[in-house]
Amino acid sequence: MPEMPEVETVRRGLIDQVKGRKITHVEIRYQNLITGDVDQFVEFVTGATVTDIGRRAKFLLIHLDNGYTIISHLRMEGRYKISNDPSAIDKHSHAIFTLDNGEKLIYNDVRKFGRMQLWNTDDLSNNKSIQKLGPEPLSKDFTFENLKPRIIRHRKDIKTVLLDQSVMSGLGNIYVDEVLWKVKIHPETSANHLTDKDIQKIIEASNEEMRQAIQAGGSTVRSYIDANGHKGNMQNSLKVYGKEGTPCPRCETEIEKIKVGGRGTHFCPKCQVIK
Repeated sequence: MPEMPEVETVRRGLIDQVKGRKITHVEIRYQNLITGDVDQFVEFVTGATVTDIGRRAKFLLIHLDNGYTIISHLRMEGRYKISNDPSAIDKHSHAIFTLDNGEKLIYNDVRKFGRMQLWNTDDLSNNKSIQKLGPEPLSKDFTFENLKPRIIRHRKDIKTVLLDQSVMSGLGNIYVDEVLWKVKIHPETSANHLTDKDIQKIIEASNEEMRQAIQAGGSTVRSYIDANGHKGNMQNSLKVYGKEGTPCPRCETEIEKIKVGGRGTHFCPKCQVIK
């Protein structure tokens, strides 16, 4: 699933190509892609101009000049591409936005898990999906004071807690594994056992990981590509995710993979000890 760095990379790629462009035609080929009334979505988006593209955690926000925003969640394998080549549209192209320069903004999704929703721009903070999001790394709200009470109230394992987007948003399975390795915390450690120092380290490591991942254009572990069709490079810098059976870069103990909360989880059994 594209996480915060991947969605941010997509945002940066799209903004240069679609900001200021008018959407002259909308075709929705997979009706369930749209949350809400499909006909209304098409009616309100057609003729609107893209004024900006924002992001909140893993949500892409396509702002329009008519006061509405398309909230887009890529889920597992959603991706955008821009092309004027008819062959770029295939059976996995579920939404096609024709732009006033003749190019098409195409949303592809092999697994059909992604969703789009049209929402009043001035009321975005009241959208249910946006409203429940916790603070995200690199934001002014991503502070010890905000994160500590959200984390320590849980008795569940810290891996599951950090994946909970209402606790802190933007990180998924890949980057949570990487952050916990950096701070030497076992993924099955109970969240309410963490010290203030542990939480501060998680905050700092999350910021560091997100900066590095965004700079690298995200991680292409499976199928992720950006809006220009490029793969990310962060996968080349991952320390534990997908590295089971290889030596820990810090202590050379073999990296292990277990299930935590139903999710494949990578860690070093020597560096990361349960508290």
